[in-house]
Amino acid sequence: MTLGLLWLGLPLLGALQTQAQNSTPTLIPPIPLHIGPMEPEFQDDQFQGKWYVLGVAENTIQNGNQLSMYSTTFELNDADHSYNVTTALIREDLCENQTYTFVPGVHRSQYTLSNTTWPTGTQSYTMRVVATNYKQFAVVFSEKTFEDTVYFKTIVYGRTKELSPELKERFVNFVKSVGFTEDNIIFTDPIGASCLSPPVTLPKEPSSCPTGHNA
Repeated sequence: MTLGLLWLGLPLLGALQTQAQNSTPTLIPPIPLHIGPMEPEFQDDQFQGKWYVLGVAENTIQNGNQLSMYSTTFELNDADHSYNVTTALIREDLCENQTYTFVPGVHRSQYTLSNTTWPTGTQSYTMRVVATNYKQFAVVFSEKTFEDTVYFKTIVYGRTKELSPELKERFVNFVKSVGFTEDNIIFTDPIGASCLSPPVTLPKEPSSCPTGHNA
């Protein structure tokens, strides 16, 4: 079976403002990037625009963490089909923007953080759009190496702040199928999520929303 969501892991390093109960969490074994499927007919122009982060599965998340909703806006550069990716979040009651450039990778719907915009300590960052219908949801799977440690996550995005029970269930089923545990999954608090990033015109044609993943 094909997968049921777009699972794109967005860039902002440090965007997860979590409060870990354990200051030294145990990381689960690395999940290879290639294990995440790819959106087969990815349309980069339809994917661009503003997305809200509705849920995250990450190997540093522990049960009990808290996460405020933030948004990510993809701006397509027509010349080279790269994206300028801007994340907007609330940090200490203030709106904060961070922008990075992601360039097309070796596979369709896969992008690599441009080394001209790498934050200090970042050695690599690759994200892969797993599934999307462009108008409602997207799922992104990503892998980052930071100071010789590998981090990986999956994000479910929405064009609005609402997470339907069906989408939530499919997201949980997918991330567990690729190796995350219940303790690695967190859903965002929508308070403050309207900060920054203008709305965009959405595409007309949605794609199907698969429900599972073939190993």
